[in-house]
Amino acid sequence: MVKMDVKKSTKKDKKLMAIFTDDKGKVIKTTHFGSVRNGVPMDDYTLTGDKEARKRYRDRHAKDLQTKDPKRAGFLSYYILWGDTTSREDNIKAYKKRFKFD
Repeated sequence: MVKMDVKKSTKKDKKLMAIFTDDKGKVIKTTHFGSVRNGVPMDDYTLTGDKEARKRYRDRHAKDLQTKDPKRAGFLSYYILWGDTTSREDNIKAYKKRFKFD
């Protein structure tokens, strides 16, 4: 089973990174996501709680889900930063459950 950990990004222009590993601990993929501009994180639902902004973001980015690859930044942002709750922790748990990551 693939394991997923989410940590603060090591890239200065990204908020978070998801590290996907196999059952032996070998890194399969690392995906950085969530924009930071001029050192300031851009708004997202977990920061603002703005439901209307969340709806607009999800409408605009629904096309990102067409790849059907939950390891891509579009998926991660859509479900974690702009997820169902304002809690990143809860959204990460829901993401792991939805896409069957450990």
